Amino acid sequence: MYAEPPYLEGPDDVADFVPGYRRQAAARPGFRVVVAGHGQDVVGFSFGFFLPSDTGWWSNLTPAPAPEETLEIGSRTFAVIELAVREPWRRKGVARRMHASLLEGLGAERVTLTVRPEPEAAPARPAYESWGYRVMGRTRPWEGAPVYDLMLRDGSG
Repeated sequence: MYAEPPYLEGPDDVADFVPGYRRQAAARPGFRVVVAGHGQDVVGFSFGFFLPSDTGWWSNLTPAPAPEETLEIGSRTFAVIELAVREPWRRKGVARRMHASLLEGLGAERVTLTVRPEPEAAPARPAYESWGYRVMGRTRPWEGAPVYDLMLRDGSG
């Protein structure tokens, strides 16, 4: 159902990154990707798409949400699948600007993302909360996946 995305370690990884995301764009309604650069370097990227009506996004969430919270119509909820910034450019507003650009003009009723609960991910959580996200619960999105906190915010504007 979901797969771990590739991570950009350096500029050479961009050649491998682009074809995979072109395929995703063709298969996912509302697919968007934002790539942040500095000179010739890729310093971060973010991508997401609208959850389809047959999504499994909410199926492993604990506590289980009410049925009306999980209703998807293909344009209700935009899922931010990845938001990554390379180490030297972190804490400089790059993630915030990429996030805003990814959601600009989208018109979604709500936006969701997941974040790992481990201490390494702790710096991301206050940023997400400052952008209006709240934790809905814990999820393991696919068999063998790590546990994530699933976060949700109203609107994409």
